Amino acid sequence: MIPPHAPFSPEQSASLTALLSGFSPEQSTWLSGFLAGLSPQSAAAPAGLTIVYGTESGNCEELADRTLKAAKKKGIKATMKNLAEMAPADLGKVDNLAVIISTWGDGEPPEAAEGFMGAFATESPDLKGTRFTVCALGDTSYEKYCEMGRVFDTRLEALGAERITEREECDVDFEDSYAAWADRLFAELGSGAAAPVAAFNAAAAPAVEYGKKNYFPSEVLDNVLLNGEGTAKETVHVELSLEGSGLTYEAGDALAVVPFNAEDVINGILKVTGFSESEEVEIKGGEKFSFGEALRSKLDITALSRAIVKKYLALAANADLEKLLSDESKAEFMDWIWGRQIVDLLETYPIKGLTAQQFTSILRKLPPRLYSIASSPKAHPGEVHLTVAAVRYEGHGKDRKGVASTFLADEAPVGDKVQVYVHSNKNFRLPEDDAAPIIMVGPGTGIAPFRAFVEERGERGAKGESWLFFGDQKYNFDFLYQLEWQDHLKSGALSQLDVAFSRDQPEKVYVQDVIKKNAAEVYAWLEKGAYFYVCGDANRMAKDVHDTLIEIVSTHGKLSTEEATAYVAQLKKDKRYQRDVY
Repeated sequence: MIPPHAPFSPEQSASLTALLSGFSPEQSTWLSGFLAGLSPQSAAAPAGLTIVYGTESGNCEELADRTLKAAKKKGIKATMKNLAEMAPADLGKVDNLAVIISTWGDGEPPEAAEGFMGAFATESPDLKGTRFTVCALGDTSYEKYCEMGRVFDTRLEALGAERITEREECDVDFEDSYAAWADRLFAELGSGAAAPVAAFNAAAAPAVEYGKKNYFPSEVLDNVLLNGEGTAKETVHVELSLEGSGLTYEAGDALAVVPFNAEDVINGILKVTGFSESEEVEIKGGEKFSFGEALRSKLDITALSRAIVKKYLALAANADLEKLLSDESKAEFMDWIWGRQIVDLLETYPIKGLTAQQFTSILRKLPPRLYSIASSPKAHPGEVHLTVAAVRYEGHGKDRKGVASTFLADEAPVGDKVQVYVHSNKNFRLPEDDAAPIIMVGPGTGIAPFRAFVEERGERGAKGESWLFFGDQKYNFDFLYQLEWQDHLKSGALSQLDVAFSRDQPEKVYVQDVIKKNAAEVYAWLEKGAYFYVCGDANRMAKDVHDTLIEIVSTHGKLSTEEATAYVAQLKKDKRYQRDVY
């Protein structure tokens, strides 16, 4: 019933009463929020919100979109923006700001946000009147955990902005931390809907959907070693079924693989602790498992980090370990953990009376691993392919191995099931114009997405030229997918192929060296609109290729180093220079 004092005529009141009487409570709540968003903001209405994000793999963009939808459901007028398309001065035009940003590599910003963060460090917009909060994504196995979120938070405060709620720092298992941050944010802003963001997300999801919270058990269709006999490398090609999953992907996306820890690693923990596999423990989130099952499939029992050591030290005082963690010993600490794992911490600094539950409490959940997809869905419908380098090495007298890579190499035979989900990577995409030329640089397993790219363009009948630079150690053993590349060259799906095999001659030759030999042609391709893609090692290869690209532009474009750097930066901004590095 519309009250008599409402600003409507008797006829309007009667019509509204008849209309509203047919709505469910959920429909009435939605309509309330919708009308609130259309109305001018009053003192009692929820404040407007601008959500900005900086993303490398797509997680921050996904969370920003989730925050946007939750805000609108609560009747809050909200917008979402990519930091790559903003200037620091834009922040001064915002009343309420929510920043969601990840940290990449050694404390670096997401590549697309580099320009913004560089300007933000030097420019000083007046942010008095702007209220803010930061949700930082990171990985506690890295020394500079959530560094970009911390930098952004500190800079905003220094420029006069006022904090809405405290910064949230999220590890790779970020769902619970993100939900807590979003709930705090909406509680401070006020809203017309009482449901917390976590409940909203659950309600919005279909009843059955495979993804991050419901992994798909994918059957292994093939698992073959790609390297020849006599190689120092171990690269496997894994084919997985997506039949019945509802999962879809595009060339450039990644597949998340949920591994199990290896039995020998689990046995190492059991041996040094003496704990029983059958003992019940509770992990983060309140779930209970046997200690053996927690070690096998729920917990990260290898990655040693400062965060883990701090939690371990909190269980029992140890002067030597405390000294190792001190600010004065940062370099010494990094040297100590290099090549070591959690079992070494237990052996070197044992705690008398340590319980299985205490040990479990210091560990994070076992994170999925992302692998660039090496197939086109058009060429392999119902399947997804991976190119994986099995990581094995010796550290401090012990054999070590990568968790997910050796899980796929050793524990995923044909017919077995592997838990997976698709991770979209919108920052690594083929050009929409099939006539546009592309240059692809992918040494080692960095070849994976370019196998997908070439297959995709072949299936689409793309007319644009394509040029692949591939490198590895030895031609006879390590030329991954060699026969396929030869077929693509014959069909025209691949226009040109240049290779670098570092161990086939006395002097090392890498992909950047081969690119430099073709400098004039590379520049000519860029000038006619080519897209430039790089996939692989971030620390060395990608940096060397980047420097080579600037040198080529400077030399053949007759530009200063500063001008060439700006040219390459513009390529990034235009999405003609894209990287998938790790």
